[in-house]
Amino acid sequence: MAAVFPDEWGSTVRTREQDSQRIVMDTIRRMAASRYKILVDALASDIRTGRLAAGVRLPTHRELAAREGIAVVTATRVYAELEAMGLVSREQGRGTFVRDIAVPAGHGIDLHVVATDVVDLNFNYPSLPGQADLLRQTLREVATSGELDSLLRYQPHRGRPQDRASIARHLRRRGITPDADRILIVNGAQHGLAITVMAALNAGDVVAVDALTYPGFKVLAHAFHLDLEPIPTTTDGPDLDALEKLCATRPVRAIYTMPTLHNPLGWVMPATDRTRLIEIARRHGPLIIEDAAYAYLVEDPPPPLAASAPDITVYVSGLSKSIATGLRVGFVVAPPSRVPSLERAIRATTWNTPALTTAIACRWIEDGTVDQLEAQKREDAKARQALAGRELAGLPLIGHPSSYFTWLTLPDDARADRLTATLARQHISVSTAEPFTTTKHTPQALRLALGSTDMDSLQSTLRTVRRVALEDAYA
Repeated sequence: MAAVFPDEWGSTVRTREQDSQRIVMDTIRRMAASRYKILVDALASDIRTGRLAAGVRLPTHRELAAREGIAVVTATRVYAELEAMGLVSREQGRGTFVRDIAVPAGHGIDLHVVATDVVDLNFNYPSLPGQADLLRQTLREVATSGELDSLLRYQPHRGRPQDRASIARHLRRRGITPDADRILIVNGAQHGLAITVMAALNAGDVVAVDALTYPGFKVLAHAFHLDLEPIPTTTDGPDLDALEKLCATRPVRAIYTMPTLHNPLGWVMPATDRTRLIEIARRHGPLIIEDAAYAYLVEDPPPPLAASAPDITVYVSGLSKSIATGLRVGFVVAPPSRVPSLERAIRATTWNTPALTTAIACRWIEDGTVDQLEAQKREDAKARQALAGRELAGLPLIGHPSSYFTWLTLPDDARADRLTATLARQHISVSTAEPFTTTKHTPQALRLALGSTDMDSLQSTLRTVRRVALEDAYA
């Protein structure tokens, strides 16, 4: 048997000691993990059974760690897991609060089936009297037009030339004069945003967005792993000093913006600010993604960004908001260099927009129906916004006089999720600020969509909202 030299023997002993230490540490880690899971399960059970009521402020991370005999980092992990489960919300500078779990996950983002006895102030799908008759008549015209057979076939990915020409004429009334070759027809504005992200951005790219922004873009950013950088907002739009600083310090690849009737705050960016935003984009190189879904509601707005900077702007809009939510026809206006990649994204997602709906939309553009319906909806939105101003008088509202939504800010110590749950028990569906928020701190606020119910029902519903808000948030 070979001799064992002292250095080898010492090495062997050290190896055994290290193995023993690893075994002990693994055991400690398993015990800690078990303790951590037990604590998560216990707190989750207390929240779900109501032993911890909605709105209760939980102990700080250090307090929880001291009480349970765990490390602060483990306490942080406990709260992070409860937040991921939708059971708590963390607010910077204020603490961790129990959420009202009566408000379902995805509320304000996901479109759920709404019971017939629920008034929906969460989503907008405004409809005017006579629209069904218009559709019935147009379907008869299409059926006898002689082109029905061609509408049953595949279409060019970005739409037929004659349809793109119709949309180009429509866009001239919005202040843009694009060639038809720069237009792509898509399945609604959301699809337009999706193909823009697919064609122009990669996972990890930095995109500047407003601190409160359209939830549909947040969903896209999550799906494509974009890095959203929130820009503080002013009363008229994004804080352009903050945008300039961000672009100077991080590699911003795109700026997502809603300059004409912002969702959810309703502002219209002044012409001078639009000019400066374009200057920032030219200086630092990001693409501008201009969302104009609600722009039709504003009379005589400043020119779109795409009119002043067509070479660096992708303009996205559609007819779903202005005509009918079921008419999924949207359009993208892009710089010529970006059209091929956008066209490939259409091919990868839907091949082409259904030709029948596109034919209906373009007929309505050509015969003036779209202009007529948009004008009527502007007046309808003004009437609803005025009604909201009267019924919610005295409460802090933010909005535009001709928009289909208003923003109700709540005191910092109020709980928007609890207020939302209280309204849900009274058969009223509203959205909190959470779906719109891109910052770590979610403001306490409600977004009220005004376009999905008749005026009498809206009036009585807003009175209930006012009463519940005064009792629950402003008491």
